Amino acid sequence: MPKKTPASVKPVVRVLPLLGVSHLDRPFDYLVTEEESEAAQPGVRVRIRFNGRLVDALLMQRLSESDFDGKLAYIDRVISPFQVYPQQLSTLVDALANRYGGNRSDIIRFAIPPRHAKAEEADLDTSFEDLGEITEPDLSPFSAYQHGESFVDFVLAGNTARAAWQVAPGDDWAAAIAALGTKVALDGRGVLVVVPDQSDVDMVEAAFRKYVSAKQVTVLNVSQGPQARYRRYLSVLVGQARIVVGTKSAAFAPVKDLGLAVIFNDGDDNLVERSAPYVHSREVLTTRSAQENCSLLIVGHSRTAETQLLVSSGWAHDLVAAESTLRTRMPAMIAVGPYGLNFSRNIAAGSRPAQRGASTSSASAAQPGAGTTSLDGRAYQAAKSALDRGEPVLVQSPRKGYVPTLACAKCFTRARCRHCNGPLTLPHSQEQAATPSCAWCGKMEPRFKCTECGSNRLRAVVLGSERTAEELGRVFPNTRIIVSGGNKVVEEIPHAPALVVATPGAEPRVVACKVTEATADGETPYYGAALLLGAGALLNRQDLRAGEDAMAKWMAAATMVAPAAKGGAVVISANPGVPVIDAFLAWDVVGFARHELNSRREVRFPPAVHMAAIDGADAALDDFLDVAKLPEHAEILGPVPLPENLSLPGEYDTKRFGAAQRLLIRTPLGPRSELGIALRAANANRSARKDDLPLRIQVDPINIG
Repeated sequence: MPKKTPASVKPVVRVLPLLGVSHLDRPFDYLVTEEESEAAQPGVRVRIRFNGRLVDALLMQRLSESDFDGKLAYIDRVISPFQVYPQQLSTLVDALANRYGGNRSDIIRFAIPPRHAKAEEADLDTSFEDLGEITEPDLSPFSAYQHGESFVDFVLAGNTARAAWQVAPGDDWAAAIAALGTKVALDGRGVLVVVPDQSDVDMVEAAFRKYVSAKQVTVLNVSQGPQARYRRYLSVLVGQARIVVGTKSAAFAPVKDLGLAVIFNDGDDNLVERSAPYVHSREVLTTRSAQENCSLLIVGHSRTAETQLLVSSGWAHDLVAAESTLRTRMPAMIAVGPYGLNFSRNIAAGSRPAQRGASTSSASAAQPGAGTTSLDGRAYQAAKSALDRGEPVLVQSPRKGYVPTLACAKCFTRARCRHCNGPLTLPHSQEQAATPSCAWCGKMEPRFKCTECGSNRLRAVVLGSERTAEELGRVFPNTRIIVSGGNKVVEEIPHAPALVVATPGAEPRVVACKVTEATADGETPYYGAALLLGAGALLNRQDLRAGEDAMAKWMAAATMVAPAAKGGAVVISANPGVPVIDAFLAWDVVGFARHELNSRREVRFPPAVHMAAIDGADAALDDFLDVAKLPEHAEILGPVPLPENLSLPGEYDTKRFGAAQRLLIRTPLGPRSELGIALRAANANRSARKDDLPLRIQVDPINIG
């Protein structure tokens, strides 16, 4: 074997092994040969021998000499000449690892797609082709917002501006973002738009393609194949892609000279990575805005407490429409009692649903033995008026399925399976059987008996979308019914009479059709009315963000409804007097966000404080606290049993480790990385001692319980 000769210039390479081990999440020094010196540039992938085996690593630095006293080994080889880990991404990953108390290799695995050799053979053109004459991007929608025009002017002048844009009803946010993004790109800077799901990606991409060609809009998402995803990442890396649109992983895209970053609906949990260290795309973009001095726009129909904190602290500013504009554009907002939009609910175990008489203020239609359907008069009138005008009606059902949750009709105790203690449901619409079954083990329960009061009668806690569609079909027997949700999501529907029953997030867009083109006046078609069912099911969840999530789901639906001047109405099944309901009826999204943030401050929950949730076995939590050097004023809460709706990743052996526990650590607001650095150091100490007890660390988790 020929003797290896160190490179004549800077022969030492500092590399980061991608091991996923906390105490080895640090750089190591190696040597590079003269033959590979040219290819061994900072940011490239290399192969090294580490602890007797070959592993992948990223080259961080070239040095003239090492501070390691021992003998240095040579890297095995340079895997690829592409510098997939540029300095801007390295700085970002370092900051996020400290913020979330995680390993850099875990974040890198999420940020950089796996290498695909065929993708590297593609021709990567770094030019942004001359567009010639294009339609001038329409920036007029921003004029309806206070400080909207000055924000646009500031961004286009190359300055750094940060805003929380509260989209007013009637505005096409995707079209406005595409117009602003196109102007930024034409000025030679990069644009990055991050959205929660594929339907939003399609919408934003279509909006951009009104101004630029398909080649100039690069889409990044996890659904793409390995070759396509890596190829597009490389196009971003070399500067070919100036406009990037994608889901959560796109937040890391190394866009050159980033001028504008946009995130839509930051409260959607699809924007949180599902594996450690559980990075949130909003935190990625806020960090990039600070590091790269790019403008940031947080867009939404609703607003999270985290976004409101950014505004309250002065780091970002409001971009909201005047109250007069809102009143002109919003639909009529109506609240009816929580039972005003409910349908037949009592069910005898092993029999058909029981009949109930409708109130005198209801419109009803019943079939023998099928139960009775009732709608509050105002809800019925809103739906009927919209259908009579030839417009669709949206019915938002909080759950998919038939009857997903059952309880005792007498004492309201949740109905549980006798075999596995799982929840009882009615999973299908065969009413003649109407036999509850377990959602976990599937066993039928023909002879239900309440463990608390002994009653054999059941009631629906909330009706699913299938049952809701069935009952509405009885009220409006000659109307088309469309169900959207679960694995059958309908993307769009024609602007024609129909009842659309959809779960939150699965509401179809309304598009013009031949039937209504003559009366559409060239405007975007809307739903004529929306009925929002099961408000209690959304608000009564044992979750810190229940009100915030409910507001987001309702606003997303209400925004799709025509303004009151055109007959549009939104009817929600709830009583006024609850802050979130009152804010929704008044379309006071910012006011509710302020209320939510103030409420969190009172009870000292995120984002008013920094908080970490540590989950694991009792012994693991004790060991962790023994080695952790927490910041001053850190407060430890617990441990307590892990909430029932949460579980540890992997296969947690309860018999071996005992019931999983949760420990909460909170500190006052301060440097964002202070708590994360302490947790990261403690986890590295634990890893060095080869403590293999299961443990999960989440900093400022989106769901605390």
